[in-house]
Amino acid sequence: MTDSNRRPVGMVLGTEASTPLEWWVAIEEDAFLQLDDVVCVRSRVSGEETVQISGLVDTVRASHEGSRFESDVFLADRGVLPLKLARSARVLTTRVEPEVWVPPRPGDLVYRAEGHDRELALHFDRMEEKLAAGFSRDGLPVFLDLSFLDGRRGAHVNISGVSGVATKTSYASFLLFSLFGSGILGHEAANTKAIIFNVKGEDLLFLDRANNRLTEEDRERYRRLGVAPGAFQSVGIWAPVKRGGGVPVPDTGSRQEGVRSYFWTVRDVVKDGLLRFLFAESGDERSQVADLVARVEAIVAREAIYDDDQPATVVFRDGGGPGRHIRSFEALCDYIGEKLSEEGSDWARYAAAGTIAAFLRRLDSARFHCGHLIRGSDAADAPAHRIDWESKQVSVVDIHNLNDRAKRFVVGVVVKRLFEQKEQTGSARPLVFLVLDELNKYAPREGASPIKEVLLDIAERGRSLGVILIGAEQTASEVERRVVANSAIRIVGRLDPAEALRPEYGFLTATARQRASILRPGSMILQQPHLPVALEVSFPFPSWATRHSEALEPVEAKDPFDRFDR
Repeated sequence: MTDSNRRPVGMVLGTEASTPLEWWVAIEEDAFLQLDDVVCVRSRVSGEETVQISGLVDTVRASHEGSRFESDVFLADRGVLPLKLARSARVLTTRVEPEVWVPPRPGDLVYRAEGHDRELALHFDRMEEKLAAGFSRDGLPVFLDLSFLDGRRGAHVNISGVSGVATKTSYASFLLFSLFGSGILGHEAANTKAIIFNVKGEDLLFLDRANNRLTEEDRERYRRLGVAPGAFQSVGIWAPVKRGGGVPVPDTGSRQEGVRSYFWTVRDVVKDGLLRFLFAESGDERSQVADLVARVEAIVAREAIYDDDQPATVVFRDGGGPGRHIRSFEALCDYIGEKLSEEGSDWARYAAAGTIAAFLRRLDSARFHCGHLIRGSDAADAPAHRIDWESKQVSVVDIHNLNDRAKRFVVGVVVKRLFEQKEQTGSARPLVFLVLDELNKYAPREGASPIKEVLLDIAERGRSLGVILIGAEQTASEVERRVVANSAIRIVGRLDPAEALRPEYGFLTATARQRASILRPGSMILQQPHLPVALEVSFPFPSWATRHSEALEPVEAKDPFDRFDR
């Protein structure tokens, strides 16, 4: 560091004790420091040996020196009392080079960290592959270490914040846009995939459309991050099939074109063991009902016969008879109900009457809320309506119009199939990023459910299989601890003040907890493994449309033969 061409912003304060991890700066009259400013100081250890201590400003304060009474401020303003304004800032150490852990000395000159000094202070020089994560308070780019995102050294992202204000989904989308658009993935970009569940509104149904509200200033911010502004380049939109038989039409709102409907077949439910996800309810799950679900699921899979000429339906052995052909989900529910109600049935062995009744009530509720998502003999061209997350770089699975039980079914089935497919390959490549909002609903702290088990598997073993969870929730305190704890990168937006005091946010300083309650949309507080202090970042306005009114229509492909005379 050369200090000859730079002016110091202050000196290490002598009235406050300095430690290697925390020290105070007296700010020069013609300079200023704000929260999250990066500063550095060179302090002599012994002889000619010096150590460079870098840090982030955590607190800034101002006071009148010599003032004793609250009313002195008015006398000083009139010039009656000769009080002098003093400003100081507390700095939290982020790096010491070389690692000689000594405090800076009072009177040492403090400089704003710029260029290489800023890289050192924020550990960017240690990142072999840097992913743009936004801008710091000084307007310069902030980076994430890709190795802590893609599973090589760590994995998973957790985002917390108040609904509608914290812009959790927007920031998760921005991370994906930066990942796919910056070129950091290199030759792996073509095979890397993302699955995004659209749980609220239509915000994510227009990722493939450019945003018509994007200003030139916004475009320039993207360019400064090394990302070309625009829409996502390869997007598949999947929406649930509408209720009723006949042609499977996607149930969407303002987005109509380019959307494919999805559903499952009766055979899928029986053969792949999907029945359990119809019972994945919020709160505590009764163990007796869970045991009965597992038993029924095993029996239907064992007793089913599959006819290649009827790929969407199943036939159950019926004693010595020809068997019972199940052609719809309604018929499957009726068949299960009959078997459980039979006197001395092997299906309901050891199950109490109350447990069977509870099971049937839940099955009846699933029939009403999820029945249209499971088809039988009317499932023409069923493979074309199976969510194919490998066909596009980004696949958006819309569930916002579904009942809560149906949402759980869709999330559980998609995540289960994804994880099983990755387990079969046994390889961490290609990567699949799974974006799921309302994580507290699918992996709650209390209780057990099939979805929670799968998400726990992803949190604990997904890194080795290349499945990366980007989870978001309003309150991290209500999410399973192991899911949050396995996230290498933690991000918070606007937080409720009471929630900010929970131990799940222990990585935030006292100042950061206070700031989290007043963050504006577009600002987040970021914690990553390299940097010991959480840093506020802002990210650009989405360059992709987030609603129908923002969507630019795609440019129609021109006929290559138009230039020839016809």
